[in-house]
Amino acid sequence: MIVGSLKDTERYEDIHPLFKTVFDFLRNTDFLKSEVGTIELQGKDAFAIISDSDLRNKELAKPEAHNRYLDIQLPISKAETFGWKSRLDLNEECEPFNDERDIQFFEDKVETYFSVSPGDFVIFFPEDGHAPCIGEGKIRKVVVKIKI
Repeated sequence: MIVGSLKDTERYEDIHPLFKTVFDFLRNTDFLKSEVGTIELQGKDAFAIISDSDLRNKELAKPEAHNRYLDIQLPISKAETFGWKSRLDLNEECEPFNDERDIQFFEDKVETYFSVSPGDFVIFFPEDGHAPCIGEGKIRKVVVKIKI
């Protein structure tokens, strides 16, 4: 997992060949004026999902994990809290891995929490179990999915 600022992405751009393109897109798009939906950046290899999501309390936020994509998550309208737990420590499956949606949810309790403010981002790799959308009210956010 990486937490960083959109003002300082250069050090991360060598991690994946699409990171520079994605970070340029995130820096140069006004997501408050964008429509909710999916924007293809490079076909199925990189796409952004803009959503207005309901936030929830920690007890309702189930950790999730992915196999084929990493997430770059960027809160737009306000700070968002995330839970994190190593995927190696996630043992209580809610259901089998959904290969079509590239996601699996778990019942395990998350013990590490942190918040990310607008202008900052978090990158979750397949090794990172993560519980997004923790807080109160609604949030506009962007999740960029990048194939690995």
